[in-house]
Amino acid sequence: MNQTIKNGFHKKINGVTNVYYEGYWIKCYPPPVDNLSAKKHLIHSLTRRLFNHMEHGINIPGRLLNNVRAAYEAEHDPKKKRVKGAMLAGALFNRAADIFTHLVELEASGVEILPENDLMHTCGLCLREALEFGKLVKHRNGDEGIDELWGEPFKAFIMSIEDFYESRYIKIAMTMKNIDQAAAYMSNCVKSDPRFTGLSQLILDYAKAARQKCETLRTDDNIFDVWSDFVVAGEEVTNFKPKPLASSASVPLLDVLDVRQMLKAGVRLIAFITRARTPMLKSTENYLSECERYKARVCRLSNATQT
Repeated sequence: MNQTIKNGFHKKINGVTNVYYEGYWIKCYPPPVDNLSAKKHLIHSLTRRLFNHMEHGINIPGRLLNNVRAAYEAEHDPKKKRVKGAMLAGALFNRAADIFTHLVELEASGVEILPENDLMHTCGLCLREALEFGKLVKHRNGDEGIDELWGEPFKAFIMSIEDFYESRYIKIAMTMKNIDQAAAYMSNCVKSDPRFTGLSQLILDYAKAARQKCETLRTDDNIFDVWSDFVVAGEEVTNFKPKPLASSASVPLLDVLDVRQMLKAGVRLIAFITRARTPMLKSTENYLSECERYKARVCRLSNATQT
């Protein structure tokens, strides 16, 4: 008799510890010892990852915080104000990282740093304010911001490292679901098209490789195989050669160029989601809407031909 698996349940699969969330088994890692030094390393890593996924030009040094704040407050053009607000978010994060670095250095010198320390308080305020301004920042694809990435350094600051790691597994499960959503749509678009026989399985294989990449840390010994598998699986999809039809199709089919565009955009979307390890719902919605427009065009052309 099957029993419902509870979220957060851990078990070993092929000798590797996994945790279950929302229908997915996710590879999990032991968290580091919870101290200021470990938190500094974690926050620096999260901040570096955040800037890697966000729009260019917002990685402003913390020492320029007052300058960029003044520029933001003096700006009246709404579009430019958004960009300067994004730059302010970056400066606030870097100011928090600067403070944390010096606190760790003091702790290493034997100075006890208590949670109520004024600099700890200032660091928290910078991260909190950066989280608010982070809503103005867009992902590098231009479709949306990713609030979760802006929230992670602040969560790492206020939560224990163990709790933070556990919270990421929940987000990874949601990311895997987003990957499968995009892949399933891509697969359904081509699985009944005789020109693309076999492509549907390649798309699902790409989703599987994406999920594995999503759960694997860069420090994992398997990262070299995992990353290369992921890249090659995506190339297999985008480089797929359609088969010519022996005769005219009895049902309207998408133009091959449109299918190629859909595949390229879908692989790119899944790559963005996978690398961010965060759902990108707006980008996914935009992608699905674009695919639907391709389908609608086929129907219009088919109807025009029959009349």
